[in-house]
Amino acid sequence: MRQLSARSARLRGIGALTAAVLCGAGLGAPAAVAAAQDSTPAGTSPGAGLVDTPPMGFNNWNSTHCRPEFNEDMVKGMADLFVAKGLKDAGYRYINLDDCWAESQRDANGKLVPDPVRFPHGIKAVADYVHSKGLKLGIYTSAGTHTCSSVGFPGALGHEYSDAQQFADWGVDYLKYDNCNNQGVDAQKRYTTMRDALKATGRPIVYSICEWGSNKPWLWAKGVGDLWRTTGDISDSWGSMLSIMKQNLPLAPYAGPGHWNDPDMLEVGNGGMTDTEYRTHFSMWSVMAAPLLIGTDLRQADDATYQILENKDVIAVDQDKLGKQGVVLSSEGGRWVVVKEMADGGRTVALFNESDRAQRIATTATAAGLATGHAYRVRDLWQHRDYNSAGTLAATVPAHGTVLLRVWKDNHSVVYPPAAELGATGADFVQPGKTQQVTTTLTDLGRTTARRVFVDLDVPDGWRAEATSPATARTLKSGKALTTTWSVTAPKGTAPGSYGVNAVATYWPSHGDAVTTRVPLRARVAVAPPAGDSFASDLTALSSANGWGPVEKDHSNGESAAGDGKTLTIAGTTYAKGLGTNAASSVEYYTGKQCSALKATVGVDDEVGDRGSVTFEVLADGRKVASTGLLKGTDGAQQIAADISGAQSVQLVVTDGGDGPDYDHADWAQPTFSC
Repeated sequence: MRQLSARSARLRGIGALTAAVLCGAGLGAPAAVAAAQDSTPAGTSPGAGLVDTPPMGFNNWNSTHCRPEFNEDMVKGMADLFVAKGLKDAGYRYINLDDCWAESQRDANGKLVPDPVRFPHGIKAVADYVHSKGLKLGIYTSAGTHTCSSVGFPGALGHEYSDAQQFADWGVDYLKYDNCNNQGVDAQKRYTTMRDALKATGRPIVYSICEWGSNKPWLWAKGVGDLWRTTGDISDSWGSMLSIMKQNLPLAPYAGPGHWNDPDMLEVGNGGMTDTEYRTHFSMWSVMAAPLLIGTDLRQADDATYQILENKDVIAVDQDKLGKQGVVLSSEGGRWVVVKEMADGGRTVALFNESDRAQRIATTATAAGLATGHAYRVRDLWQHRDYNSAGTLAATVPAHGTVLLRVWKDNHSVVYPPAAELGATGADFVQPGKTQQVTTTLTDLGRTTARRVFVDLDVPDGWRAEATSPATARTLKSGKALTTTWSVTAPKGTAPGSYGVNAVATYWPSHGDAVTTRVPLRARVAVAPPAGDSFASDLTALSSANGWGPVEKDHSNGESAAGDGKTLTIAGTTYAKGLGTNAASSVEYYTGKQCSALKATVGVDDEVGDRGSVTFEVLADGRKVASTGLLKGTDGAQQIAADISGAQSVQLVVTDGGDGPDYDHADWAQPTFSC
C-alpha cells in the first residue's frame, strides 16, 4: 500500500478501506490469523528458486505515484538505463509497474484492461521489450476488491485465477500484491489463494506480499510468498527511513534464502535526504538482506545517485548466498553496531550513527563473531580500500552516516596499510568572532606502523584553523595515537547555519602509496534565543527530521506536502503556536547554555481521530531530560516540562509507539523556551 493514497482515503473519506486492514493503526490480527501464527502453511511459493538472494530492480511508485509520467516510455527507459548505466551488470533485474497501470473497469469478460493512454501497446509488448534487454517485468494488484488508489482500480479478490493467468500470458515475472479494500477476508486465505493461482499458471513468478506487516507475515508467509512487507510505506525522509529500519531489524530470524523481510523500496535519489543519509539507507537495507528496488526516476538521477546504487561492494553484502539478515549488537546513544554473517565466514559490520552529531562508534572483530586472531583484514565498502587491523573496528561516523566494513580473520592482511581511526571533538558549535578549541586524534588500529603522519583541519574560506600542538609524527605504532589541538575561529558576522569542517589525515604504510582518511564534521554557527520566553516555532531550528512530510510551523502535520496542515488541535482545543510533526521526528534548537526551561502542551492531533501512538521527549545535549511516556489519540493533551540549564542544544523528539509511524501526527503546542 502506498501511504499517501491510504492517508488521503482515511483522512478525507476517499476509498473504502476496512478497519481490519488499516496500515500501522495498532490493530491486532484477526482471530483466525492469530490462531494460525505459530504454524507455516504447507506448500512452496510460485517464485521458489528465483530469489535465493533478495530481488533487485526498479519500482516506479516512489518517484511517480499515479502521475502521467508513469507510462510505457518510462518503463522502457528504465530498461534501457539498466543496461546502459551498468545496473544490470550490478545485479538489478526487475522492472516493476505499481498501481494505476490498468483501466478502472474490467472488460465484459471480467479481464483486466491496461490503460490505453499509459500503455498503448499493452503489457505484453512492454514485457517483451523488457525481456529483450535480458531483464524481467513486474506488475501490481491488491488482495481486495480495488487497489489502494482512490480512483478505484480493480483488485484481484475473487478474480485470483483469472488475473494470475493474464499476468502469466503477458509474460509477467513478479507480482506485488497489496492489501487495500480486502473486505475483512482473512489475510492468510487471501494471500494463499493468489499463491495457488500463480502456481497454477505454470510460470515462475516472484510473489511479493504487501500487507504492511499488519498480520505479522514473517510468522506465516514462508512458503506462501517469496518476500513480505514488514512495515507501512516508506517516504523520502530521514525520519521515515529510520523508523522503518528500526521495525525491520528485530525480524532477522525470519529471513533467509527465498523468504525475505521487505522494509519497502529505496528512496535513494528522490531528494528528501542527503547523500550521507542515502548511503546509510542503502547500507542498512543491504545489511538487512532487504530487496533493493530502486524508487527514483533514473532518467533524472545524478552521478551521486548512480554511485550509491551501483556500489558492488555493498550490493555483494545484500546478495550474499548465506542469506543472513544482520543483527544488532548495540545501539546505545544512537551508536548502532549491526553485524551480518557472510557465506565466506567473514562478517559485515555497519557502524551507523543515528544522532545529529558526529560520534565515535566501536566494536571488535571477536564481538562481531570472528575467532581470535593476530590480524584481520578490513575492507571499507564505501572507500573501496583494504586495511589490516589488530581487532578493533572503530570510526568517527558523521551525523546520520554509516561506515560499512567487511572483516575477515587473516594473518596475511599485514600486506595492507594499517587501519587508522581519525576523530575530532569540539567542532559542534562555533560563535562568530570567538575562538573554539577542536581536538583531533589519529589512532593506529593496525598491526603495522603508520609512517610520516600528517593531520590537518579543513575549514571554510575566511575561517582560521591553527594547530596549537604537533600535527605530525614520524611514526605511529600499533595502538598509539597522535592528538592535536586546534584553535578555530569563524569571522565576525558569519551567518547562522551549518558549515563543513573536515579532519584529514595522511600516512604511509611500510610499503606502498600514501593513505588519506577524511572525517566530515559539522560546525554549526547559531544564535541563542533572546532573553525571556520564546515560542519554538518563532526560532530557527538547527535541524529537523520528520517521519512524514516536513515539520510544520503553527500547523498540524497534515499530509506529505509543505504547508498542508491545519490548525493544531488536541482533544478539541486549538493552539495558534506550535510544531506539527509525525513520528519519528526530531527538531533541534541551539540554546547556547542561555536557557533554563522548555515547556509545552503535547498530544496526538485530532486530524487522525483516535488513532496514533507516540512518545514525546526532550533531549538536552543528547541526554533525555523529559518524556511523556506513551500517548495515544484517545489520551488528550499532556504537559511536558524540562530543565535545560547549561545545554548547548535541545531536541524535541517524537518516537512511534512501537507499531510504526502511521497516524502518528504529534503536536508540540505552545512549546516555549525560557532564556
